[in-house]
Amino acid sequence: QVHLVESGGGSVQPGGSLRLSCRAPRMILSTFSLYTVGWYRQVPGKERELVADISSDGVRNYGDFVKGRFTIFRDNNKRGANLQMNSLEPEDTAVYVCNFASGPNGYWGQGTQVTVTS
Repeated sequence: QVHLVESGGGSVQPGGSLRLSCRAPRMILSTFSLYTVGWYRQVPGKERELVADISSDGVRNYGDFVKGRFTIFRDNNKRGANLQMNSLEPEDTAVYVCNFASGPNGYWGQGTQVTVTS
């Protein structure tokens, strides 16, 4: 089992920014290099959807709704990844959940609430 530590959620006004962080502090670097790190979001009544992920070789994927507002980047020193979210909209309100994936192995964080409201 991989222990994931998430941070950075909170409440922000429309147009504001937040940075989410996810890391696996007990994972050794050579193992971390095998994992794709991603952020997903969950809204009650809807399916969980991909926000962004970044592979071990730096390839990034984003959900269509991101539209250039978010950036994900790896932090090897902290065995994790950060998600910089700008120009947040009320529709971005959700629980954001971190994921580490490598082949058949996948691990989820507990989730962090992001609320965008005026």
